This record gives sequence, structure tokens and C-alpha cells, in this order.
Amino acid sequence: MHALNTVSSEASSASFHIAGPEDDYPEYAGPLSLDALIEEVKRRRDDFDALSHVPRDMVRKMKRAGIFRAGTPRRFGGDALPPHQFLAMLERIAIADGSTAWVAAFGSANTYLASLPVETQAKLYASGPDQVFAGGLYPLQKGIRVPGGFMVSGQWRFASGCKGADWIGVGIGGAPDNAGKPFTAVFPSSEVEIVDNWNVVGMQGTGSHDLRLKDKFVDEQWTFARGGAATIDEPLYRYPTVAYQAQVHAAVNIGLARAALDLLAGMSGVTQTTTGAPRLADRAYYRSGLAQAEAQLRSARAFFFESAEAAWQTILAGDAVAPAEANILRLSATHAAHTCAEVVMAAYKMAGIGAIYRESRLQRLVRDSIVVTQHAFLGEGTYDASGALFVGIQPVTPYP
Repeated sequence: MHALNTVSSEASSASFHIAGPEDDYPEYAGPLSLDALIEEVKRRRDDFDALSHVPRDMVRKMKRAGIFRAGTPRRFGGDALPPHQFLAMLERIAIADGSTAWVAAFGSANTYLASLPVETQAKLYASGPDQVFAGGLYPLQKGIRVPGGFMVSGQWRFASGCKGADWIGVGIGGAPDNAGKPFTAVFPSSEVEIVDNWNVVGMQGTGSHDLRLKDKFVDEQWTFARGGAATIDEPLYRYPTVAYQAQVHAAVNIGLARAALDLLAGMSGVTQTTTGAPRLADRAYYRSGLAQAEAQLRSARAFFFESAEAAWQTILAGDAVAPAEANILRLSATHAAHTCAEVVMAAYKMAGIGAIYRESRLQRLVRDSIVVTQHAFLGEGTYDASGALFVGIQPVTPYP
């Protein structure tokens, strides 16, 4: 197992090239502490934004820090970390850079892969537990049934982290009915074309480009329903997978809010402002606003982590996470994402005119935090679905 620093502790196998440590990064140098990883992220975050992706050498270092074995089953050499521990790691990375934390969040995506047949997972992890899975599931493209599997063609959007991935999943129709869960086909990343078209106002470094395939065969054994039952019997794979994915993205905004308030507090003692007005620390609205924003952040964070830890304790007690508890996971994630975006914006406003300059980090914090709130798992529709469960009404979309 890698040493971790946390704040709380491939048709047939012959046709697949399985990426792994020995061919992906022969210079593998052993474990890397989370602290050291974060320091490098701080130094290079502007480069990631300019590149429009987190490059593979950084992904390799994230592997060394244990990020991409956090969701890998222990039976395949992974850490299968309790979700709240992994979420705390993401929060720390996000304080340094939102895009890097968003890519790191896919260290949890191997919980989706736990729905693959065990024999398929054994092939996937044959070269080691540090496998990076990315995906572009929508819009769903038709998978044509052929003997033994599907022929897949189409183009998919929002494949965050695809340029650093070992494996890529795409969403297909024409498969069995999965109660609203998208059917996913998994390919080695080398077989999937990346359409370099990620040009957005925030989270530019996530490299969430489009994916494209043309008449590509996928063996049925390399398909699964996202959010379907796991074939691995370990505690992590009894945790609600869709709720977990909502949480890992919400954790990014918690980190961004922390970064924004730290920046804002650091501006308080400026001896002279542009206009010669009193320093921020001498302004009542600044002091009150800073305190209120701190309370908002800490309250949202507490609800978020309390919900994650409670669900984990339910699993450790041998019980299933009921829909009502999964609802709280989703609600706390959405609440954290939106509340923390508000905190970032409040910090931007209180920082004054200096925050409008491109060199101000608050600019990127604002843009990145807004993007987080637009994720499908964290949208305003969550509140409607959550409220429906509270009053015993069936939500209009699959939830939680």
C-alpha cells in the first residue's frame, strides 16, 4: 500500500494492451507524499490551465501518491479507501488547484469498474492497481448487438482527464434495460480518439475533451451499467456509486472555498489600497463578511463529511445504505458545491478591485467553482429530487 497523507487519516485479452506501471512510466520511483504532490501542483497549475489538461507526467505522480488506487479493490492490490478519507485528500488538492483535484477525483471512478465481471477486472488490474479510468457517457450512442458484444460508434462529451487515462468508458444504448443507468463500454485509452475541443471559462485544466469511436468492437465482458451492483465484495463497493461521484466533485468546491477565504484573509493587512481608502481589516463589512463566509464553509463542510462518514459506518455495521441515507449524501454534496461557490464569489467581491486582474487567483477560483455547480450530479434538480424523497414522492429522474 502506498503511504498516504490524508487529512483524516481489455474482444479477448490477446487484443488488449493493458497499460500499467512497467510501460506507462518506467521511471517509477516509489511512493510520493500527498504534501509533495500538492507543492508541485501549486508550482504548475498555470501550466495545466494553458495546456487544457493535466499532463501524463503529473498523472504518474498522482499514481505514486496513491490517488488512482483509492478506488481499486484490495483483492487487486488497491487501497479501497473509505470515501471520507479520499474526499479529504481531494479537498487538500483543490486548495492548490481545482482542475488537478477534478482529475484526481477520478481515483474514485474505479468503483464503477467494480461492476465489471471479476475476470475482466483481473485483466484490467493485471499490471497493477494504479489504473486511471475516464469516461464520456453522453450523449448515449447506439451500440449495435453483434455476436459476443457490441459495435460502437459515436462522439461523447465531457471526458475529464481523458488525456491521462489508461482506460476510457463511453455510454451506449441498445443494451439491456438498466433502470435508467447508462450502459458503459470500456476500451484501452489508446483505442479511443480524443477530440481536442475543451475551451471553457473554468476548469480548463481538466481536459474534458470529446471522445470519438468508429465501428469499434467491445466484448460484452467489458461493459457494465454505471451505478450497477458491484461484483466485488468489499465495503467500498457497497457505498452508493453515483452519490460518491457527486461527492468527489463537490469536494473540489470545498477546497476552492478554503483557498478563496485564505487568500482574502491574507489581503486584510494591505497598508495602502488603490484609492487610499482604509485597509480591508479596518472595514466592518469585510470583517463581518469574512466571518459569515467562514461559517458558511465550515457548516457545509461539516454536513458533507458527517454524511459520508455516517454512510460508511452503516456499511461497516453490515447494513445497506438505504435510499433515505443516500439522499442525504446527494443533498450534502449539492449543498456543499453551491454554498462553497457562493463563498468564493463573496470572497471575490470583498477583495475589491484588485480581484479583477487576470493574475489574481481569485479570478480562477470564481470561474472554477461555478463550473462545479453545473455538473449533472450537483445541479439544482438535486434539491427537487431530494425534497420528493422527504415527502414520499417518486423523483422524476433516477435518484439518488
